[in-house]
Amino acid sequence: MNIRKKLLVKISAVLLGAVFAVQTLPVFAESSEIAHDAARDVQAEGVGNPFNYGERFTPADASTQEIRAMNHAMSVQEVKYALYKEIDEHWDLISVRLGQENREMVYALFLGIGTRESTLGGNGDGADIETAQSEGFGVSSAHAYGTLQTAVTAFADADPKFMKEEDVPEMYQYSLTESNFYDAIISDHMGIRKIMHFVHVGMTEDGLTGYQVVRGALKGFNTGWSNYTGDDDGYYKNYPDEIIALARWYYEEGHLYDNVFTWTNDERVNPYRQGNVWEWWGDGQPSLEEISIAEPATESETNPIEILLGDVNLDGTLSLTDVILFQKYLLACETFSQEQYAVSDMNQDGITNIFDFVSLKKELLK
Repeated sequence: MNIRKKLLVKISAVLLGAVFAVQTLPVFAESSEIAHDAARDVQAEGVGNPFNYGERFTPADASTQEIRAMNHAMSVQEVKYALYKEIDEHWDLISVRLGQENREMVYALFLGIGTRESTLGGNGDGADIETAQSEGFGVSSAHAYGTLQTAVTAFADADPKFMKEEDVPEMYQYSLTESNFYDAIISDHMGIRKIMHFVHVGMTEDGLTGYQVVRGALKGFNTGWSNYTGDDDGYYKNYPDEIIALARWYYEEGHLYDNVFTWTNDERVNPYRQGNVWEWWGDGQPSLEEISIAEPATESETNPIEILLGDVNLDGTLSLTDVILFQKYLLACETFSQEQYAVSDMNQDGITNIFDFVSLKKELLK
């Protein structure tokens, strides 16, 4: 995993036995400079992960204290780009499920969620925000952490009494461990996955269509229920409708990429709270259309490269190296490209998981 230079000193200190202290963390000045290459076509390519985030933000073997200290050191801008990294990585799924083709508007939507839940770390907390933890780790269904305040219910292996969220096979579902729960990037990933879960519920169980699918998914993210309960219901005004107003502020005021943030009930957002706040979002149609993984690169349109299942390092052969790389992926220490994800699906069920890993090992034993 790539660790940003400014964190290397802190990580080295931990290895030497030093203890992180919140008061020693740097204070970030407000900046209007964008981190990504301004020449990029963001709509087509995304922002390009300028902070070199990996599948994890923190080392998998770091203590909870160390993980939270690293999250706490994030600037608002870094918090924003951490969200964009996950959005870009799953763009095909997110854009289809939300019915929104404008990538920057989707960026803004998730800034709105992060603002409503954590002020994007604008109070000096970075991504280090935790709620409802008093009963103990993973005990309360409301126990949440990170920019999006992702609840423990989003994770696999959570309390079996919690409602399952197993209807988003396109996104990996991390197990509920402190290392995963408190990692800023994984928390974002699972928060986005949770929104996709409630999109699915809203369309299959609650009969929602149009922007009400997104509105209902946000309501579900907050309450656990995505069903429509009436326009005058406080569930909408105080959460999804506030989020979309905050989102529009970031988009219209040009604050997608800087260190500037707003907050719930900020008077600066009042112009965007008037009338039908969702009219701005447009009339795209959310869909449960199957999302296919892109075909591997081809030498030409007439001579495609043959897919070798299990060849996750893409060197044309199956070897122990593929097993090691696959294991690192399952441990969230490596990320796969779309091509790697396609060849790692040994049983061709559309999901890469431990069963595919076992199949690869069996293939090598032959």
